[in-house]
Amino acid sequence: MGRRGRGKRDRSEKTPNRDFTPSVAAETDIAPLGRAGAKPPHERTADEEMDVADWDRVAAREDFRALIAAKRAFVVPATLFFVVYYFALPLLVGYAPAVMKIKVVGAVNLAYLFALSQFVMAWGLAAWYLRAAGRFDAMAQNLITALGRRKGR
Repeated sequence: MGRRGRGKRDRSEKTPNRDFTPSVAAETDIAPLGRAGAKPPHERTADEEMDVADWDRVAAREDFRALIAAKRAFVVPATLFFVVYYFALPLLVGYAPAVMKIKVVGAVNLAYLFALSQFVMAWGLAAWYLRAAGRFDAMAQNLITALGRRKGR
């Protein structure tokens, strides 16, 4: 061995075969891999879920179909109404400016009132949805109860 290699050690000969990977379940781990209890629900994968629903059985139930039909009966007309009402203002201003210029109160014309009514419409639609969502939640809870599961598991 020459002078260059005299001071260097061959690490493979001196160092035993050490594993430098960090220990599992160290206290500093954010999400320790090793734990005594079950994983919290937000960390489980779909395969680890213990209460995976049998969706074919759920979809075949009459109360599930009633829930979906009730939601559809609300969402489709509400969405159509919102879109039509929302786009009615620019269309009316563009195609019927004489109508929208009609003064209602002082300098306030029909276009301004229509624009302000969109806020009222949005709040009313939100309130209507809240009321309907309570009904949907009750239907879903009945379905979950019938399936023998607790909500939120």
